[in-house]
Amino acid sequence: MITVYITNYNYGRFLKQAIESVLSQTCQDFELLIIDDGSTDDSKDILDLYRDDDRIKIIYQQNKGLNVSNNIALRLAKGEYIMRLDADDYLEPEALNLLKNVLDSNPDIGLVFPDYFHVLESGDKIERIHRHNFDNEVSLLDQAAHGACTMIRVKFLQEVGGYNENYSCQDGYELWVKFTKKYKVSNLNTPLFNYRQHGSNLTSDENRILSTRAKINADFIENLNIDNSSLAIIPVRIDKRILNIKFNQRNLVNIKIKQALESKAIKKVVVSSESQKLKEIIDPSFLNSSKVDFHHRSTRSSWHNTSLDKTIDEIIQLNEIKSDQFTSLAVLDIKLPLIGTEKISDAINTLHLFGSDSLVSVRPDNNVLYQHNGNGMQPINNSDSFTKLERDSIFRHVGGLTISRFSSFIREKKIINGKVGHIAIDKLSAYKLESITDVDIIAFMNTKMNRF
Repeated sequence: MITVYITNYNYGRFLKQAIESVLSQTCQDFELLIIDDGSTDDSKDILDLYRDDDRIKIIYQQNKGLNVSNNIALRLAKGEYIMRLDADDYLEPEALNLLKNVLDSNPDIGLVFPDYFHVLESGDKIERIHRHNFDNEVSLLDQAAHGACTMIRVKFLQEVGGYNENYSCQDGYELWVKFTKKYKVSNLNTPLFNYRQHGSNLTSDENRILSTRAKINADFIENLNIDNSSLAIIPVRIDKRILNIKFNQRNLVNIKIKQALESKAIKKVVVSSESQKLKEIIDPSFLNSSKVDFHHRSTRSSWHNTSLDKTIDEIIQLNEIKSDQFTSLAVLDIKLPLIGTEKISDAINTLHLFGSDSLVSVRPDNNVLYQHNGNGMQPINNSDSFTKLERDSIFRHVGGLTISRFSSFIREKKIINGKVGHIAIDKLSAYKLESITDVDIIAFMNTKMNRF
């Protein structure tokens, strides 16, 4: 049997469609738990319509949050498999049957998830999200399954301890990380649920989600006792327009040094520049500590068309740099001052947690992209199509963070090497200081975000 549970908080306008999508499944071997998390709208009136259905159990509780509701469902579940459905989403008729077949046929698989449709608030389909084939296309598990409409083996979910209730803003990421460390996962490239797009979606709150994921990653690094000791390198090309800029009485170099030193993962910082004069604007308290050094690189190494890899290689050859002290390298850009300590730490943690060789900071680019083929503009990577293929997704390299395993850099002599992971950066953090015009904008942003 399958336990399906619907979590609801003030989604009365969508609730009936969600319930009916379960009741009309071609697979009828299920129980349906409906957990109302303190709704104040007309949800109770809708739930009263189903009170006499033997397949349904309704639980009312004061507002306790999603992960508490998830664990309540896990404790009450009588099924061998369990799946959450959010009250604002709804299933395709074959969802339970097809997902159940995967788990029935593969006892070593603990979790299976499908493709899905994005739908408007009205329910009209606007696009299909087509994930990679996780059985034969995926080796880096840093792109989690959707938190809802993922079918999980109850026994395995219990063995990993269920859901961590310490994280109030959750989209299934914490469970994905710990589950994939222990069990095999799979997916179906068939769209089996409809994910409704509207203003109150959890996933619309990007900053809260990314901040919660950073906390989850940090906790895993600590609990798994993973050594994430990192050497931070801050390369600076002389540009008086940029170096004379100050925020809160600090110039950009000192802001970035401070952000790096406040990261638990950073054990040493090296500022590298072709000008000894730069050393004069670094806060003496930094240079007087054993954690900050200045590296004078050659003028040729600082040219714009010269790779940073040569400079990094010079730095790690210095007598004061002991390679056995570090497991990773972090290159930080002073022109992105809003990428602060949390993001620096999370980038390093993400590299180690998912086992990539290097990592870049990115922003997803969901715009329709065009390329001129000689006969006019043509959309590329199916960016204008109804079906959005995950393998065609575009990510813009933000450039504020580049991380490499120390051993990988020594082997390849390239900061970006081997299997490249990523960290998503929120829109404001990705803002780059390209000209003086940007100063007022970043200053205004900082008043809202208090990053430095």
